[in-house]
Amino acid sequence: MNDRVLVLNQDYSPTAVCSVQRAFILVFMNKAELIKKANDKCIRTVTHSFPMPAVVKLNRYIHIPYKSVVLSRNNIFKRDNFRCQYCGATDDLTLDHVVPRSKGGGTNWKNLITACKSCNAKKGDNTPESAGMLLENKPYKPSYIMFLRDFSGFIKDEWRPFLVQNGKVKVG
Repeated sequence: MNDRVLVLNQDYSPTAVCSVQRAFILVFMNKAELIKKANDKCIRTVTHSFPMPAVVKLNRYIHIPYKSVVLSRNNIFKRDNFRCQYCGATDDLTLDHVVPRSKGGGTNWKNLITACKSCNAKKGDNTPESAGMLLENKPYKPSYIMFLRDFSGFIKDEWRPFLVQNGKVKVG
């Protein structure tokens, strides 16, 4: 019962990820309806058996103000898959300003990347181009839906129709 459940708003837009227990209570109290059940899993009581939810939809539309992902060290590491964006290393990680602050670079999603300490020291107070280093991925501001998707580290098959659009994961 440590699984996670995708919660959809009444318009089928993803709003949260919650525990199976919480999702079951929402369905049982008629505050949500079961959209997709987890494959071959059920919740058993002494006298009943209920399908284990994988995706539930709220019965009332909940207005949620625009949610953005907080700029933090850990969220940048998550966005970059805990890998150095120069060499791909996964140990001894730190943050790097693509355009150094001394050269007018800001502290924002599009200028911060994950870098290992040796690549960060090698780049120094230069841009990647002037240091002769290539970025594996261009930094970007992730959407809230991307962080919902990455909450448990993967997309469950049952979630795909609600998080994937035209074969690609929705980004906003």
